[in-house]
Amino acid sequence: MRLITALLRLLLCLLLALPLAPASAQDNDQPEGTIAVEGDATADAAIANRIRAILRELDGFEKVSVSVSSGIVTLRGTTLDAASAARLSELAGRVEGVVAIRNEVRESTDVSERLNPAVDRFRDRMEQAVAFLPLALVALGVFALIVVVGLALARLRNPWERLAPNAFIADIYRQIIRLAFIIAALVVALDILGATALLSGILGAAGIVGLAIGFAVRDTVENFIASVMLSIRQPFRPNDTVEIDGDTGKVIRLTSRATILLSYDGNHVRIPNATVFKSRIINYSRNAERRFTFTLSVASDADLARARELALEVLNDLHFVLLSPEAAAWVEEVADHWINMQFAAWINQETTDLAAARSEAIRLTLTAFDAAGLTAQPPAYRLITQSESSSTERKDSPQSPTERANPAPVQPVEAQADRELTRIVAQERAELPREDLLSVDAAEE
Repeated sequence: MRLITALLRLLLCLLLALPLAPASAQDNDQPEGTIAVEGDATADAAIANRIRAILRELDGFEKVSVSVSSGIVTLRGTTLDAASAARLSELAGRVEGVVAIRNEVRESTDVSERLNPAVDRFRDRMEQAVAFLPLALVALGVFALIVVVGLALARLRNPWERLAPNAFIADIYRQIIRLAFIIAALVVALDILGATALLSGILGAAGIVGLAIGFAVRDTVENFIASVMLSIRQPFRPNDTVEIDGDTGKVIRLTSRATILLSYDGNHVRIPNATVFKSRIINYSRNAERRFTFTLSVASDADLARARELALEVLNDLHFVLLSPEAAAWVEEVADHWINMQFAAWINQETTDLAAARSEAIRLTLTAFDAAGLTAQPPAYRLITQSESSSTERKDSPQSPTERANPAPVQPVEAQADRELTRIVAQERAELPREDLLSVDAAEE
């Protein structure tokens, strides 16, 4: 019996000894030593305390609880927004010893909790504004003082009107002075407030807006610049008879937008100054002497020398034709049945109406040509029938030029219509004297 018991014990020992060797080999791959339970708990507590200390220094995490177990951080509670809840994971992950984070923090839906921070921020800003108010008042006072000085300087008339050729340029000088003082006042006020960096942003935005507006109103800007140039140089004067872009009339005024003419039909013609500046301008009033021309036809077999002498004699006998410059006549064109001659004479347009003088010169010259038999006759054609061809042809004797009675005396050619237009222009200029940019003292081109 004892022998059997000993054998059973020996067999049991052998059976127990078989798996011991592999177990020992597996344990060699694991870290050696025992796990200190007390030290792990101390580390968890240190991690939790560290995270709580961080959250106490930050706003919005008062209702967040922290628990740490085996390096795993569990966050519970509520925050004001989802961004703050997501930020907690980043903050906890920076603490040394944290293995994992379980973020169970939710966004708060309590109305009072969500409004309290906004109220606090508003209160803080009001306190800052009250504390900042004295400095802001000083800056505002300096700004107002500089602006008032600039406006007062711009309102002075004598210095700017002496420097400027006309009222329009003087107003531009005043606007520049106002703008310069306003910018200077803004720079000084921002410097007092310590916000000069804001000025660069304002000027940059103003530059971009000005560029966009400049492209949008390019025609208006071009017209404004043309107005400035015309008001400085002034290629015409009030009451001057000019032709601009095909329109002829007397100049009423030059405004900041357009040049206004009074046509010979009594109509107002408004031409944009940009068009006036770029167009060909003919000023008929710059010289008192003005030439008129006309064309008459003489017979192809006429004595051209006699026709020229006769026309010059008629023109020189007219009291309104100037002796200097002299009248002229020349052959202009040779046609099939007549010859066109061109005639020219000069008048003083300040006292003589151009259209009436030209009309009288044509009438009297044509009368003299008719009396001398020099006028070209239209070609005559005769249709001969078969019955007439067998009969004896009869030649008509040429008719001698008929003697005409003496022409009527010279009609009045005074510049009455021009005087009436001058009166209308003077009346309209008197109605709006400040709207005119023309000045008799300005330089002439």
